[in-house]
Amino acid sequence: MAKPFIYTNARFGTSVTFPLDIFTDRAGEPANGDGMTFVAADGASLAVYGSNNALDQTPEQLADFSSEGMEVTYRKVGKDWVALSGHDGADIFYHRLEFGRDGVIHAFMLKYPAAAKSKYDPLVRAIADSLVGP
Repeated sequence: MAKPFIYTNARFGTSVTFPLDIFTDRAGEPANGDGMTFVAADGASLAVYGSNNALDQTPEQLADFSSEGMEVTYRKVGKDWVALSGHDGADIFYHRLEFGRDGVIHAFMLKYPAAAKSKYDPLVRAIADSLVGP
């Protein structure tokens, strides 16, 4: 079993745990410090970020907004969270967003080649369960 790595965003406190032996490279932190994207050798990516709910969106509105341009095959909306999955071109994606304190949304987006489905599907639940933020 791979040693888990915990990434916590300094700006928003968004935190997620994932296997660092798979996501070995970083794509570089955005200038605004809202998160980080980790990249795997096979082209998979894991973006972890926080954002302000500047549009004061409800979970249902956020689900609509976050799925624009993608083929959503799974959509679940809770009272303070959203889970979306499906296809973005040739890739499979899983997007989880959770409403935190003070109008902050904590999120991650996992994208991976469809050919690597058997490698990444088992990781989705553990990564989703680890998503936390204040």
